[in-house]
Amino acid sequence: MQTASTNIGERMGRSQELSDSKRGPLIGGHLGNKSIRDISWLLNIPRSTVSGIITKWKQLGTTATQPPSRRPRHMTGRGQRMLKRTVRRNHQLSAESIAKDLQTWCGLQMSPTTVRRELHGMGFHGRAAASKPSITKCNAKRRMPWCKARRHWTLERYLPDCIVPSVEF
Repeated sequence: MQTASTNIGERMGRSQELSDSKRGPLIGGHLGNKSIRDISWLLNIPRSTVSGIITKWKQLGTTATQPPSRRPRHMTGRGQRMLKRTVRRNHQLSAESIAKDLQTWCGLQMSPTTVRRELHGMGFHGRAAASKPSITKCNAKRRMPWCKARRHWTLERYLPDCIVPSVEF
């Protein structure tokens, strides 16, 4: 009588894919009226994996790995590093100019929207600068006397309603 192996190294990890050489006997065991638990024990494969492969075989008629349903990523790791480096060198570049630069350097045909999305995922966010009032010569002449007149303001004199802590040395 065989015993199930308890060695973690011999069992399949989460990220590994089951080979075709093990999928065939798995389906054969199912067609031979073996239970999922027996197949799992004989082939040393987790029960959830056995159950998933049998379900997939019943639905699709094949045990082959299907292509992913999502759209593949447009940028590679190299492209992302280049994009990050470009933005760090000059953070004022527009998405359009960055897209053109990536086209010439990497050959990546990419829209400005994709560039913005990638930058957002990296933690770079576009922000508009705060508007600052333009101080004209006329405004500067008016403000100077006002500032000089109030140069020696104190809290006690102009804010009597506030509680001002007294500082003793």
